[in-house]
Amino acid sequence: MKVLISDPIAPQGIEILKDAGFEVIEKTGLSPEELAKVISDYDGIIVRSATKVTKEVIEAAKNLKVIGRAGIGLDNVDQETAKNKGVKVVNTPTATSISVAELALGMMFAAARRIPQANVSTRASKWEKKKFKGFELYGKRLGIIGLGRIGTELAKRAKALGMSVKAYDPYVKTSDYADLVDFETLIKEADYISLHIPKTKETEHILDKAAFEKMMDNVVIINCARGGVVDEGALYDAVTSGKVRIACVDVYESEPAKENKLFELEQVIVTPHIGAQTKEGQTRAGTQIAELVRDALK
Repeated sequence: MKVLISDPIAPQGIEILKDAGFEVIEKTGLSPEELAKVISDYDGIIVRSATKVTKEVIEAAKNLKVIGRAGIGLDNVDQETAKNKGVKVVNTPTATSISVAELALGMMFAAARRIPQANVSTRASKWEKKKFKGFELYGKRLGIIGLGRIGTELAKRAKALGMSVKAYDPYVKTSDYADLVDFETLIKEADYISLHIPKTKETEHILDKAAFEKMMDNVVIINCARGGVVDEGALYDAVTSGKVRIACVDVYESEPAKENKLFELEQVIVTPHIGAQTKEGQTRAGTQIAELVRDALK
């Protein structure tokens, strides 16, 4: 059997597949059109977030039995078409939870102390000490939208810092780390709002113009979840109006986001979708997805 690796994964994962007797081919950077032309040769495919396994790709796959997503989100895989064709879809929801939670926490520190802006200023020999008076996280109110694995890991760390933590998640009934509240209460009372939800019909633009209008002035927004759960146009307006003091954005409605009007704003801290990009997280994701694909094909 042949397995296509269309986005890079940890070498340990590739070795697991080879040790199981599979022929492993690495072809990265394929467009959906290019992938559709070659996918018929493969029994399994492993992707991360870059490769789009579209309806057309799956329909062109004659031998495909399993699609492995090394990561959490499955918005780059047409799950309905896969289900209709009997193709199993597997992912690694626990592999990078700590990595993403730590990035969100790092974003909160960066926003509170304006670390990226102070770095740029100091390198430019400006020494603007008074300009960068910051805030402590201690005693502040953190609102987490989505209390799954990542949201829970963030809540644990925020509690340890002395923050008051509330969370909105209609699928969670109890939590040891956050007080569960409704969505309206969370957005009205939080000093910091961090999103940890997938992009679905229910969550698309969950933070829109109306939501921003209900928030406290000088709120901080952190999105290390998925592009599209925050309305970028509404966020831009909220930042420029002063409603949002700092926004920290790792994910975008269109990726790769080489051009985005949020990049124009000094009050927005941006990173290129690096939430899962830690050595430990990628090793876990690569090995776990390889084991899942191996087991599915066996």
